[in-house]
Amino acid sequence: MTRAARAAEAAGFDSVWVYDHFHPVPEPTQEPVYEAWALMAALAVATERVRLGQMCTCAAYRPPAYLAKVAASIDVISGGRLEMGIGAGWYEHEFDGYGYPFPKPSARIGLLAETVEVMRRMWTEDEVHFEGRFVTLDGALCRPKPLQEPHIPLWIAGAGEQLTLRVVARHGDYANFGGDVETFRHKRRVLEEHCRAVGRDPAEITLSRNFNVIIGATQAEVDERLAWYRSHFTPLVGEERTEKMIHTNYVASGGLIGTPEQVAERISGYRAEGLDYAILYFQEAGTDLTGIELFAREVIPALR
Repeated sequence: MTRAARAAEAAGFDSVWVYDHFHPVPEPTQEPVYEAWALMAALAVATERVRLGQMCTCAAYRPPAYLAKVAASIDVISGGRLEMGIGAGWYEHEFDGYGYPFPKPSARIGLLAETVEVMRRMWTEDEVHFEGRFVTLDGALCRPKPLQEPHIPLWIAGAGEQLTLRVVARHGDYANFGGDVETFRHKRRVLEEHCRAVGRDPAEITLSRNFNVIIGATQAEVDERLAWYRSHFTPLVGEERTEKMIHTNYVASGGLIGTPEQVAERISGYRAEGLDYAILYFQEAGTDLTGIELFAREVIPALR
């Protein structure tokens, strides 16, 4: 993981991201998964320039004040390079396996909203008293404070139109939602409506999207990477589930699969709809850095 982060930094990427899971996705198998915030601390000292984020931390897995404390510490360790990604959580098997309650979506999003408010206050106030539906604090302290001012940037992930995007409108510095270009456009407009309802300028919120990436210099190389993907996942989740994942992650939902020219063109379609920040997932990055290097060498200059 540190090797991949250093390679991304050397290649010129702005940031490196991990996900907050305890079990592998999409199925719980015996493959290794590092705890996200332990990994954040490791990457904070293994890199020098690149920013560090999670897409995204599950609000239900750690008490909010504790999470704010951990994030503040890692912001200092990294020299002020932390991005705070946060979401409501969804992986029920993981909740059950680790003994966390898995309430209905409205309760998970309610906890998310209170978590975001608590974190912002922990990072900016000397002593925090908070009485919410899900969180109660009685004099919580957070020293050291984050280096970044006014606070660590908050990325709120999720696209639920009635609840999650309302939280983004009220508290988020960055939004993160997916889907094809038409879906992205629709979610952006819903977010803009929520911003107007709370009296906030939508331009204050940077729009981001996660992309799964399979990239090759030629179509033959793309086909080779697809063959590797199938050979990696079929023994774990079966052929039918693997093909469904390829269709969902790389075809139907606007993933990035193809040559550098095709990938740049796909991203440009989102850019025209307001995309400001792309977070890229290279499935093979743990063992093969050539996809990261090819993207940096040919796609990033094309987008600039």
